[in-house]
Amino acid sequence: VQLVESGGGLVQPGESLRLSCAASGFTFSRYAMSWYRQAPGKERELVAAIISTGGSTNYADSVKGRFTISRDNAKNTVYLQMNSLKPEDTAVYYCNARMGPSWARIEYWGQGTQVTVSS
Repeated sequence: VQLVESGGGLVQPGESLRLSCAASGFTFSRYAMSWYRQAPGKERELVAAIISTGGSTNYADSVKGRFTISRDNAKNTVYLQMNSLKPEDTAVYYCNARMGPSWARIEYWGQGTQVTVSS
């Protein structure tokens, strides 16, 4: 099983980035996918999530209207389009795959990609 994130980097405030997470080794289309982030000294937080079919999404209040999560089940890939980036968006961004109820959950994590927003 692998989740490989890409697309991170250093950008200025107001700019955009698109993160990608390529999945392999499991049936991608059966899993809900999420993006989390962790800034230095802070806990990991949920940024955005999308259900297995792509028909429903949810976002942290701090990114609503600026970030968009999407997925392509044919390519086993989930994306996070990040617009109007702010310095407070600086963090390591992690891809997460999850299936099943809490008592029988299967979950995978990527290794993370660094996003730095600075002038």
